[in-house]
Amino acid sequence: MTAYIGIGANLGNAPAQVASAIIQLAAIPQTSLHAQSSLFRSAPIDSSGDDYINAVACLHTHLTAQALLQALQNIEQDFGRERPYFNAPRTLDLDLLLYGSTIINDANLIVPHPRMLQRAFVLIPLLQIDPFISIPGRGAAHQFVPQVADQVIAKI
Repeated sequence: MTAYIGIGANLGNAPAQVASAIIQLAAIPQTSLHAQSSLFRSAPIDSSGDDYINAVACLHTHLTAQALLQALQNIEQDFGRERPYFNAPRTLDLDLLLYGSTIINDANLIVPHPRMLQRAFVLIPLLQIDPFISIPGRGAAHQFVPQVADQVIAKI
């Protein structure tokens, strides 16, 4: 199964943490790293704190979506992720954006990620990896770029 993971951090040495997280993603059992975007800097949305460093990784995995989510949450914990309140600044955030063409709407997992098409820091790195990617139930990802054109994002 092909899965896309959104990666972000804005506490500590965020560029190093995102780069290290990509290495950790490649080490998930039954999973391999297929592609990764460049690192991007973006301002927080619906949050506060320093700018975020973001990237997207494409994984090939034999894990179920739930097992992959658990692996992502374990990596976040290894990086000291705390969740004191919604959209709090973070040492590492890993979001399961896409899991093949599967649509999931469970209590603890929604795929495609519900806000991914509203975030330049997801769309731009995702399209860098796959310019022709389609979002299950929504269509071509590139059609959503004009809706996020006002969000400042810079490749670093």
